[in-house]
Amino acid sequence: MNNSFIQISDCHIDDEINVWGTDSQKNLNSIVNSISNRNYDALIISGDLAHNGTASSYSLLKDIIHPISNNLAILPGNHDNKLNLSSVFSKHYLSKLTIADWEIISIDSVQENKTSGFIKKAELELLTKKILSSTKKFIILCLHHPPVSMDSNWDDNKSLENSDDFFQTIDKFSNIKAIIWGHAHQGSKFYRNNVKLFSCPSTTLQFNGPKMIGYNHFNLSDKGEINCDMVWL
Repeated sequence: MNNSFIQISDCHIDDEINVWGTDSQKNLNSIVNSISNRNYDALIISGDLAHNGTASSYSLLKDIIHPISNNLAILPGNHDNKLNLSSVFSKHYLSKLTIADWEIISIDSVQENKTSGFIKKAELELLTKKILSSTKKFIILCLHHPPVSMDSNWDDNKSLENSDDFFQTIDKFSNIKAIIWGHAHQGSKFYRNNVKLFSCPSTTLQFNGPKMIGYNHFNLSDKGEINCDMVWL
């Protein structure tokens, strides 16, 4: 029997309802209603939970996702205020998730006051330690910024600046089965060295793709296979 988890991203909740001409709060409520009808083991939110990083916006988001937040991990995006985010979600901030034979490891790729991402040397060293210390057979890595070209009209200069350092760190590990991220407001699938790569749609609006909102629902097998159901509303 497969186990599964859900990834949502780029919620951009703000104290004001209107973000980029759309109601991000209403959209996230629709996403939560959809997820509530699914069977899954964990939820990960891959950054840009808030639009302006206010403490009140994180409290509002926490209330909205309450029905689906039993087993939760959260990582920051470039729009987030790390102090406010980690304060409201202290138990879940950059926490690991485990599901059967799988572990999902969160990575902080955010640079202060910059849109593009960069994984610091200390963070890469911490990542290595987390992978080496994992007791699970299979690993999924989650960060906010795309580590590969998005193959769209997305500006790749806004993605991860030091992808080479990232891949040099992780390529030695054969138990890494997937890498997932947000930031680009685009749902896509890629492959690299037998590792599956997935970008997550935004719950707010897409920069590339359908004029819909969406999320990823991943199914995990006990043989190390991962598959993604990209859900659009």
